[in-house]
Amino acid sequence: MNVELRGLSDETLNECFALKVGETQAQFIASNADSWEAAKENESVARPFAIICDEKMVGFTMFAFDEDNEDPNDRYWLWRFMIDERFQGNGYGKAALQEIIRYFKEHGANNIRLSTKLTNTSALVLYRNAGFRDTGEMNGEELVLQLDL
Repeated sequence: MNVELRGLSDETLNECFALKVGETQAQFIASNADSWEAAKENESVARPFAIICDEKMVGFTMFAFDEDNEDPNDRYWLWRFMIDERFQGNGYGKAALQEIIRYFKEHGANNIRLSTKLTNTSALVLYRNAGFRDTGEMNGEELVLQLDL
């Protein structure tokens, strides 16, 4: 399975916006169109990417890289991560998360943080299996997890 992260372009935006999670997961993540708008509003730190596997767009992810943040534990966030419902259950999520971790390492991050709702059990299993640990912090109603690199 060859997974890579690619920047989005005018030609690929509609394909990305068409990606959706299942109905039961929609409560856990913003739409890709909303995430793209958030990226435009936070251009200095947001890094949105399509998740490509074997030349097929299977998901979307967005990071926050804020090197100016004084707190080293608050500089690098995995803001969004989704695999389209048609591709879930086939290992794309696990492979994409490994590629995301590699990206952070290659760009000098000392850790990665993310937050998710406590009821998002499938995501929590995926993140914890990849080595993320609970920090004991909450981001609103979401549990904060961290992976030390």
